[in-house]
Amino acid sequence: MRGDDTPGGALTGASGGSAHIDVDELPDGLIAADHDGTVLLVNRAAERLTGVSGAAAIGRHINDVLPFRDPDGRDWWKSLDPRGGLPTRSRQPERPVHLPGRQELLVAVRFVRRPERGGPVVRVVMTLRDASARARVERSRADLVSTVAHELRSPLTSVKGFTATLLAKWDRFTDAQKLVMLQTVNADADRVTRLITELLDVSRIESGRLEVHRQVVDMPARARRIIAGRVAAGEPEERFRLEVRGELPETWLDQDKIDQILANLVENGVRHGRGTVTIVMEPVEWGVAVSVRDQGEGVAPELVTRVFRQFWRGNGRRRGGTGLGLFIVKGLVEAHGGTISVQRAPGGGADFRFILPTGTPDFA
Repeated sequence: MRGDDTPGGALTGASGGSAHIDVDELPDGLIAADHDGTVLLVNRAAERLTGVSGAAAIGRHINDVLPFRDPDGRDWWKSLDPRGGLPTRSRQPERPVHLPGRQELLVAVRFVRRPERGGPVVRVVMTLRDASARARVERSRADLVSTVAHELRSPLTSVKGFTATLLAKWDRFTDAQKLVMLQTVNADADRVTRLITELLDVSRIESGRLEVHRQVVDMPARARRIIAGRVAAGEPEERFRLEVRGELPETWLDQDKIDQILANLVENGVRHGRGTVTIVMEPVEWGVAVSVRDQGEGVAPELVTRVFRQFWRGNGRRRGGTGLGLFIVKGLVEAHGGTISVQRAPGGGADFRFILPTGTPDFA
């Protein structure tokens, strides 16, 4: 604890009860000052973000030890003006600030008044966050928009071109030519649908709104279904192998999401690997382990930590797709309470291994 929450020690909830939570446990930086700007409290996260220790800051004016500046270089504390403004003012929304020579931070402010409604400000409580996290999110969103625009342009251009041509010159084409054009339009429409589905999955994963509807799932049967679909689409049957080692426990999982996990991993093995794509299923202490292995070049050790990020497309080999598939797979596995990792397969290539707990029915 860096200070005392009389302004500072125990944290008090809305009910007035004292929770006695150490402010050093908070993930965000916390600084408290009185109405004159004398620092009363600095938690450990704030020390890390600002580079200023609580011992050096407490008891001194904030501008002497934490001279925050706004993006235009102006004195932030002066513009905050705790003594001024409307007597009903209770907070300042999150804004960017920086200390000389340090990274940008995001600071939000609450004005503590006594009495609470309309009284003078007795304390200013500030929370600090690293602005680089927000910048990464904004870059990720920009990348997502760029990727979506690029991926949508090609199929939509094809759909528009073929439909316009058919409408304008229907009688000039043979039935065989019309069939080829309509098949192309249908395939491109499926491609757009898959992209939209991926985007919805990414949105649900990032917002924590992904729902899992559990039922008993026959894992080997789902894998055989995925393989049969690939073979029906023209892949040679010998390209795929399924191994079930031992008796698998009964698993309560979301069947549609299991299909999606397996389909994405098999697609990744076909796209980036060579030779046989092998699916191995075996029981483990608390569930089922599934490995999807290919015989390609594998994943370089320095890339392992990036494999499950958005837009990862491998080591520059056979680029294709949005690069969202493995990110979605990780989100679906974790939504079931499972884990996933990638390592080198026994015969070379990549081995994507995920473990799922047996689970319980939704109504349990």
